[in-house]
Amino acid sequence: MKDLLFGLLGLCLACNTSQKTVSEKEDKKGNNTKIEVTKIASSITELELKEHLYIYASDAFEGRETGQPGQKKAVDYLKKEYIKLGIPAAKKDGNYFQKVPLSLNKVPKGVLSFKNKKFPVGDHVLTFNSFSGTYSSIAYVGYGIEDGLYSDYTNIDVKGKIVLVKSGEPQKENGNYILSGSKEKSIWSNMSESLGKRIKIAKDHGAIGILYYDSTNFSRFKSRFNYMQRNNSGRMEIKTNKDEFVSLYLDAHLSKTIYPEIETKNNPTTIESPISFHIESANNDLASENVVAFLKGTEKPEEYLIISSHLDHIGVTDNGEINNGADDDGSGTVALLEIAEAFKKAADAGNGPKRSIVFLHVTGEEKGLLGSQYYADIQPLFPLKNTVANLNIDMIGRIDPKRKGNRNYLYLIGSDKLSKDLHDLSENVNNKYSNIEFDYKYNDENDPNRFYYRSDHYNFAKNNIPIIFYFNGTHDDYHRPTDTPDKINYDLLENRTKLIFYTAWEIANREQRIIVDKVK
Repeated sequence: MKDLLFGLLGLCLACNTSQKTVSEKEDKKGNNTKIEVTKIASSITELELKEHLYIYASDAFEGRETGQPGQKKAVDYLKKEYIKLGIPAAKKDGNYFQKVPLSLNKVPKGVLSFKNKKFPVGDHVLTFNSFSGTYSSIAYVGYGIEDGLYSDYTNIDVKGKIVLVKSGEPQKENGNYILSGSKEKSIWSNMSESLGKRIKIAKDHGAIGILYYDSTNFSRFKSRFNYMQRNNSGRMEIKTNKDEFVSLYLDAHLSKTIYPEIETKNNPTTIESPISFHIESANNDLASENVVAFLKGTEKPEEYLIISSHLDHIGVTDNGEINNGADDDGSGTVALLEIAEAFKKAADAGNGPKRSIVFLHVTGEEKGLLGSQYYADIQPLFPLKNTVANLNIDMIGRIDPKRKGNRNYLYLIGSDKLSKDLHDLSENVNNKYSNIEFDYKYNDENDPNRFYYRSDHYNFAKNNIPIIFYFNGTHDDYHRPTDTPDKINYDLLENRTKLIFYTAWEIANREQRIIVDKVK
């Protein structure tokens, strides 16, 4: 905790609430009326944030692990709060819960067999899928890329086959990358962005599975696999009724055993050697829920702004200690409730947002962004093409101890990735209302923490929806039982929540929707 005098001084400098900033809106007669946005935001208070968080991040919620009783208490709490606020459910049937069917796949056991050699799962091959079968051949498709006029699937039929794919992207003899036309790599060299695309392309061509060779990242996959094996845990994923597609990750030894020229040859070819799999895993079905509330726009109701936070955390430790998750992401959850309250009070006073607002509390973030993936990829409650932006709030109540300088800061990630318009709006809103120091340290493409890919905004960004991820950074209590409500900086939590409200207000009420100028 910072010195009290310094904290009060920082708060006075940060809040800037004496500044009566106004926006304009036409009334029913066509007259311009001025709205004091800071007055609307005054309903967002330290006291209410604290009251919510001491309940939401209490031991009674048992760490809010996805699919467990504590998470059910969390969604019930959120539902009751939206009912109190008078904000309706997003679903037409009036249910605040969007059911997210999940499956917990235990670490599998078994072997991959090739040319009379057996490769046990966990050594040279990794997977979280159950899979059995024998196939007479393997389709090698180089980098497994289709992008514009370039395709690694030319002149090869992969329907019903297992495909072998390597990471990276093609280069010319002069060292330029074919897809970018320069020395600069494209997204196909970024594993976090490209692996899902490669899998989708293989599926679209009718393949039933992928053998993926990535010498750079195999050790990361194996570390995760070994951790789950030691702890007798597994991987949670969305359960679908679609035909199963298997993904297996190979090391260099196995990849070169299957295709010795994999490092040097890029052209598609059929490997005429049988391969068989006998891999088994115990799968347990789980039920979880997103909580989704909705405020209909007054002038552009068919355009949607999504404000999100994740409602889950990591549950209870093996020795019975509760991971309360006050910062992660209790802080974002209670901030979203307060933002929703401010919008509702404005609407009740005749100043409803021009665009519709979706208040989205997602489940399964800690298990792999599952709730937001389900919303964005499987069952969007509102058309993604009409979704103008996503503001994602994940950990905004603490201070990064490694960061030097002003405590009145916030890390922003992704604001410029798809839209310069959104980035400029964000900066202008901050200068106009909040004067928080924006830190773009983790917005760097080469950030080794890869935070851009690690929270729920990413499932919207990958669908070319502009996003901003608000984040205070990690700290010693991150993912530990010591992440408790008493350690939250409630003055900063209030300031940061108001900033996000002001940004949402501007996006929702401006005449033009956010311009997307960088499509991925």
